[in-house]
Amino acid sequence: MAGTEKLKLPEVLKEIKMSRAAFYRMRARGKAPKLIKLPNGQIRCRRSDLDAWWENCELDAA
Repeated sequence: MAGTEKLKLPEVLKEIKMSRAAFYRMRARGKAPKLIKLPNGQIRCRRSDLDAWWENCELDAA
């Protein structure tokens, strides 16, 4: 997907104001935004996936 911004995990954590440990607990429960694991082992999150996750959180809270 050309043109889709991909965020590093520290950027995601800063935006959602969450610690790495809390994020991985949420990920283990299947509640975290979708992540991409690169061949070098680094993790990225598409901006569109993070935005969709935020929207889903808002709908769940309503």
